Amino acid sequence: MLSLGNKLGSAVPLSRKPQSDSELHIELCASRSIRTFSPRRVTQGFMMAQRQVNNSPFLKPFFLKPPMCSPSHSRQRRHTLPASEFRNLTPQDAISVFEIEREAFVSVSGECPLTLKEVLNFLGQCPELSLGWFEEGQLVAFIIGSGWDKERLSQDAMTTHVPETPTVHIHVLSVHRHCRQQGKGSVLLWRYLQYLRCLPGLRRALLICEEFLVPFYRKAGFKEKGPSAITVAHMSFTEMEYLLGGAVFERRNSGC
Repeated sequence: MLSLGNKLGSAVPLSRKPQSDSELHIELCASRSIRTFSPRRVTQGFMMAQRQVNNSPFLKPFFLKPPMCSPSHSRQRRHTLPASEFRNLTPQDAISVFEIEREAFVSVSGECPLTLKEVLNFLGQCPELSLGWFEEGQLVAFIIGSGWDKERLSQDAMTTHVPETPTVHIHVLSVHRHCRQQGKGSVLLWRYLQYLRCLPGLRRALLICEEFLVPFYRKAGFKEKGPSAITVAHMSFTEMEYLLGGAVFERRNSGC
């Protein structure tokens, strides 16, 4: 009689010598009360568990939705307008420009800085000196400028564009009535002045405004040059200047 007491902790008599390693494994498992399962029994148990899951409304398996197939090349991508966009104006924008300008100025002063014909003229000759703010494709604010070649603005500057000059005459800044009191005028003016810094050769911007608008433009960096020689009907204006040139211009312009 052989004994495996040294390995199992107790003597297990063996009636015969195991014929193979598998028989030895079965006998050792039986001696330690370890149950072994046949492949058939395991399969039956799995099927019973699966039926329990399927019968329970809380344990039913869920499956992710299959990925949507990629659109065919023949289906075109839907075009969406940008939420906010700044760009130069074109003659096609003239009607929208004039409608905003007329509503903003006629109700206050009775006069428009620019007629529709003059708007078309400036947007045709110098669109690069204009800037429009569009939201979802609709114009909400704009600035129109032109070139000027004198130290001070005169009456001719109201209707004349002089190309290739270092001075920009800002004719009008206007905001749509539904977008006022939101700071859009200040944001647009700041963007416009930074944009002018990127145009080679420009050194300053000039404009005229009524007295109550002087603090607005002074806050943006304009300096007063004194009373303007330009008059419209019974109104008088103050001429203001913003310097674009010098070292600041060169440093910022180099990265534009």
